[in-house]
Amino acid sequence: MTYETKLACPIQRTMAMIADKWKVVVIYTLGQRTMRFGELQRALEGITPKVLTRQLRDLEGDGLVSRRVHAEIPPRVEYSLTTLGRELLPILDELHAWATRNSVALISRREEQKTERTPAA
Repeated sequence: MTYETKLACPIQRTMAMIADKWKVVVIYTLGQRTMRFGELQRALEGITPKVLTRQLRDLEGDGLVSRRVHAEIPPRVEYSLTTLGRELLPILDELHAWATRNSVALISRREEQKTERTPAA
């Protein structure tokens, strides 16, 4: 199966669009309110300006984020979710709820697997 064929599947195509390390977090954060670049960067502790710029451009290109430039000096730029982006919020809320319910079990299982793989001394 080629990469192009895989992207014919709606789920794989969507995951390719949002599965980057920061994209889901950007979408979830912008779901709270419209934000300027600096506000968004502060809310996403650990993201570099370069990476945030790339994520926002990608999400804007995919139609999930809207960028509005206000004709002021200095220019003010605000980012918000489009209608399409907002449709992802209930899904992300459900993912958050699932992760919260299952995080202890998931972490325990991962630790068990580490222990199983570690050779005895």
